[in-house]
Order: sequence, then structure tokens, then C-alpha cells
Amino acid sequence: MSLLKRLARSERVRSAAGSLLAGYLRLVWRTGRFRLDPPNIYDYADANLPVIFAMWHGQHFLSPFVRRPEYRAVVLISRSADGEMNAIAAEKLGIRTIRGSGDHKGQFARKGGVSAYFQMVEALADGETVALTADVPKIARRAGLGIVMLAKQSGRPILPIAVATERRIDLKSWDKASVNLPFSRGAAVAGPPIWVPADANAVAMEAYRQEVEAAMNAATERAYAIAEGRAEPALWPAEVIAALEVRKAAAESARSRGATGADAEPDDPAQDAPQDKAHG
Repeated sequence: MSLLKRLARSERVRSAAGSLLAGYLRLVWRTGRFRLDPPNIYDYADANLPVIFAMWHGQHFLSPFVRRPEYRAVVLISRSADGEMNAIAAEKLGIRTIRGSGDHKGQFARKGGVSAYFQMVEALADGETVALTADVPKIARRAGLGIVMLAKQSGRPILPIAVATERRIDLKSWDKASVNLPFSRGAAVAGPPIWVPADANAVAMEAYRQEVEAAMNAATERAYAIAEGRAEPALWPAEVIAALEVRKAAAESARSRGATGADAEPDDPAQDAPQDKAHG
């Protein structure tokens, strides 16, 4: 085994790396000039807690700072060696972790995907906001069905989140990751919440998956535009807010009727367990 591999497996090295990562992210956030979009986003978040924070892989690094300190939150992080470092960093930043992920080959039991799924359902039921990346592993900017299943079963809305900085290093990685740099203009953008009714069938679930994907891409594009001075934060239009209330009421009504949505097979998370690779 090479020296680098031995170092990577060292608990002390991973702990030190996680602490350094947490410290660096604090530096980026505290020296940055971040703007919220919409400016009153916390009004919507407060009214709908707990929520499911949806992020893209490689764009998640500053997301812990988007939540308010009083929000109880948990983040899904993979069981990989890189994930261990990220888990340490998340816990240093005051966020509890759930370990597990899925993959294309259905190896959910080995990677803890099924257990992680039900832990997230329990966390949401207990009032904790859950944060996770929605990408299908190794396919950038394509949402999987896992996060939609989680919203359906928990009854909690998905909140698309994107954080970007003007000063950054864009990596040539599969996930188009960006390393945010200190002393930069930045933006934290949230898209309108997405409720998934408990009676959504397979066709509807795919439509919601596509909606989540489009909303996350729109939030990401807008975050970069605001960070780079090409756009200004703005309130959501009245018609958007009205539509959100209608969809929220419809989702709550479906849930109160006790719908199970058997056509969408929500009780088999092994088929589409949330796909998290962002944190490892």
C-alpha cells in the first residue's frame, strides 16, 4: 500500500483534513459578500420546516451556511474515505450526518442506501431538515428519483438550493465542481418549494423528478448570474406564490386522505435510494 493510501485511511489524517475543510469554508463564507435570492427566502423556509434541501454534487460546499443556526439539520454523506472527511467537516459546522448512498448497480445494502433512506424519513418526521445531493452518481446535473421518493413518503417539500461565488476554481471533474474562494461576491439562491403528493404514481413521479432537475439547474444558473453581477435578487412573483399555496394544499389533502401511491412503489427505496456522492 502506498504512503498516500495509508495516510488517506488514517483516522487522524481524515480528522485533521475535515477540520481544515470546515475552517476554510468558514473563511470563505465570513469574508464573502453573499446575497439571498429571494431576499425573504427564510420566510418561506420557516413556514414549511422541516424541508429537504436539494443540491448538486460539487456545488454543495457552502450549503451549511445557508441554514439558520436555529434550524435542526442533518446531511446525507457517503461511506467513502472522502465522505469521512466531509462528514467530519459537516459535524464541525454543527450538522448531524447520516451515512450512506446508492449506485447504478443497486448495491444499496452495501453502501447503506436503504438504511440511510429510512433514517432521513425519521429525521424529517422528527422536525429535522434534511440536506442531500440529488444527482445520479457520475452523471452531473441529473436528478434521481430518490429525493422525490423521500418528499413523497415524508410529506415535506423539496427546496432547490444553489450557492455560488464570483471568485472560484472550476474543476474538470465529472460533477463540474467549483472550489469557492475567499473575499468574493456570492449568492445563495432557493427555488420555489416542490411538494410531491402521497398519491403520485410512477408517471407523476418522473414528472416531479424532471421538475426538481429543472428547478435546481435554474437556481444554479441564477446563483452564478447574481454572484457575477449579471442579475439582481428579486422576490418571487405573486402568481408563483399563489401556485405554491395551491400545490401545497393539494399535497396536504392527498396525505390526509391516507393515499399510499402504490403505483410509484414508495416502499421500495432500494430501487431509487437517494444518490449521494457529493460528500465523498
